Amino acid sequence: MRVSIVFFLLTIQLFLFLSFNVESSSNSCCSRNLIEDVCKNFTQVDPTLRYKFCIDSLEAGPGSQCANRTELGLIALNLLLNNATDTQCYIKQLLGKSKGLNPIFRSNLETCLELYLSGIFDLKEGIRAYESSGYGGVFGVSAISWSGTRCKDNMKENKGAVPPLKKRNNDIMHLSSIGFGFTSDE
Repeated sequence: MRVSIVFFLLTIQLFLFLSFNVESSSNSCCSRNLIEDVCKNFTQVDPTLRYKFCIDSLEAGPGSQCANRTELGLIALNLLLNNATDTQCYIKQLLGKSKGLNPIFRSNLETCLELYLSGIFDLKEGIRAYESSGYGGVFGVSAISWSGTRCKDNMKENKGAVPPLKKRNNDIMHLSSIGFGFTSDE
């Protein structure tokens, strides 16, 4: 009798283990399809957004493998916020090392810092709106996108110098495109 109870309990544990693994594999597959679908749609709307960048970014987001569309939108907005915050920190570091920099370059970095500070504030407000209702937030995405674009344009004034923010600003632009896709069509 004791052996049959142990066998029964082991059978139930095995069944639960297998059920959980099948379900999580199914969610992962569904999320992978969701990520592919939204990236396909977003790159059709914005041809400057690279499909691979979209896929790689969303898949790297914590929780994206099990996310529904609204949750994936929040993940995308937080990726954008983290990237913008990191860029802001990088600009501060550049300014801290800028003792002998060209005054125009320094001024352009200071302008970029101000743009990012303002854009991040608005993006945080947009994320709160998206979190509370599952939609909205387009103003915050627009603000940080504008910050990246304006900073990129500002840095072009430094002829002959490799813009230290070029990749970061481009990433902001691409992540903003993903954010727009989630916040503008809900």
